[in-house]
Amino acid sequence: MIAIFGSILLPIAILCYENKISIGSITSFPLFVMLLLMLVTRNIEIPITSMRTRKAELLSQNALVLEKIYSVPVSEELITPKERVFDTKLTINFAGVIIPLVAVVYLLITGPITESLEIALIITVITFLASEMIDGVGIEIPDYIGIIAFPLALILSPNNADSVIFTSSILGILAGYIASLLTLDGEKNGSAYISIGGTGSFKAIYVVALISSLISYYT
Repeated sequence: MIAIFGSILLPIAILCYENKISIGSITSFPLFVMLLLMLVTRNIEIPITSMRTRKAELLSQNALVLEKIYSVPVSEELITPKERVFDTKLTINFAGVIIPLVAVVYLLITGPITESLEIALIITVITFLASEMIDGVGIEIPDYIGIIAFPLALILSPNNADSVIFTSSILGILAGYIASLLTLDGEKNGSAYISIGGTGSFKAIYVVALISSLISYYT
């Protein structure tokens, strides 16, 4: 994942150097700094609370497969004093929440608000419906979920499509993720860690940031 995102950043760096891309009022240089910081700080987690969730009986059999797919140390999570439950640590990912939300607040202050919030509501519902709790990993949402905002933004606000896509997707993804978390049944599923904006959702957020940047080149 890091290799793919890093290779995409190379042409974006060139476009930013030539001042050819932006997201709304976020100009080329701050945009590149934001994208780079999101990639560099992706492993920074801010703990906020803890909860008890069920440890699946078959989790140990699937631990190695889950580790390869999601790059999460599932085997280490299973080594806990309690055999049947996780003391799940709920965290906020710095790169997937703090950085993009700061950018979203700035864009909402300086750009269109109504269209962004309307589309964000739609993406919230779709994210909630498409999310899935994976034992040992956390809540996962599809990486492509933010693409839903593209045609809607081009219809409702074609002159500010890049800004609307970014703000509505980030807000919708995070709100949908939190809604899934609030409705999580800890008696059926569990994980040692659940990260808002991190494992299971960071790729969807970063893909939106990258594509929103590139959209500005054509709009």
